[in-house]
Amino acid sequence: MKKFILAALLCISVNGFAQLIQFGPQFSYNITSPLTDDFSSKSSGTGYGVAGFARVNLLLFYGQAEFGYAKSEFSLSQTGIGETEYKLSGTDATLLIGFKVVPLGKLGNVRIFAGYNWKSYSDIKANNSLNYIAFEKNNSSILGGVGVDLWKLTLDYRYLAGVTDLDPSGRNIKTAVSNISLGFKFL
Repeated sequence: MKKFILAALLCISVNGFAQLIQFGPQFSYNITSPLTDDFSSKSSGTGYGVAGFARVNLLLFYGQAEFGYAKSEFSLSQTGIGETEYKLSGTDATLLIGFKVVPLGKLGNVRIFAGYNWKSYSDIKANNSLNYIAFEKNNSSILGGVGVDLWKLTLDYRYLAGVTDLDPSGRNIKTAVSNISLGFKFL
């Protein structure tokens, strides 16, 4: 009888822990747009990302941390000078705080969230044969978004607004990123 009660308590504990902490992989597609008035034209580019996430659930609220690798690109041009294509890749870390707007029990929920993202570009390629272009390796962004959890799948849309000026030469270049991600929760 003691073994049965111990096994039942263990199952209840594991189930409660699985609902408290969730983790898994996440894959994303992004569209990066430069935010600047210092260039005559600008164009967005696409990229992708892979990450791992861990989520702590507290009733209707949750906190989530992510760490991964992402690539993005965009281009800027100045009349009479030429065009510069930027290809950026590196690690990023994200912290989110969210609220479950429509909890659907074990089926899932609809969420809204906000947070902070930090990118460290380890590979910066600026395709411009005219001159060397310096570029800030670290980029901070604030973000907001919506998400849906269905069973073990998690689908998010987020908008990241860059707060770091990426051009140390005095021109103002920040990024705006629209991101769609799909994740799978192991627990």
